[in-house]
Amino acid sequence: MAPPGSPNIGPPVLYGIPLVRPDIGSSSIYGGSSPHGLLTPPWGLPHREPGYSCPMWGSSSLGAPHTSLDSNIENLQRRTQQLIEKINENRKKDHTVMSNFRESLMLKVSSLAEKLEEMMFLIYDRHNKQMQDKLQELSEIMERISQIQTELRQVCHTVEAAYKDLCVQPEVPDCQELGVEHFEQKIWSYM
Repeated sequence: MAPPGSPNIGPPVLYGIPLVRPDIGSSSIYGGSSPHGLLTPPWGLPHREPGYSCPMWGSSSLGAPHTSLDSNIENLQRRTQQLIEKINENRKKDHTVMSNFRESLMLKVSSLAEKLEEMMFLIYDRHNKQMQDKLQELSEIMERISQIQTELRQVCHTVEAAYKDLCVQPEVPDCQELGVEHFEQKIWSYM
């Protein structure tokens, strides 16, 4: 034990037992080692062998108080050991509960993630079908526009050829001078 007034260095000690945190695994608050935050046996407690006699007491006249003192110390050591074992047992139970909770939580989170993923793919499938239908409609419209454009060109060439055949008189303007736009406007005006 440190003398009064000296700085306290190292882990806090209760009756010679270094106190450790149960939540940091195999290390104490100040770096001591103990698996799963368990307390170590109280080896630091003073131990008196049976028959030990204090030098200032007479072995014959003070035998009964000495026996009572030894009994009290042994009783204190035994109770301390039982308390440490109980604390360690409770910490092991806490560790088991937390491990089971962690596994259960991971299973639930994994199950929820799988359900969300399934819902996401169902939404993708529905959107894909809608987009595929729209793309099909767009493709059909583009194909129809291409056909109409080809037909319009053929009509323009036919009308242009007909005007060229009619343009034999000098007073009639040449078809080249009128241009294709002129004939297209005429065609649309008759439709």
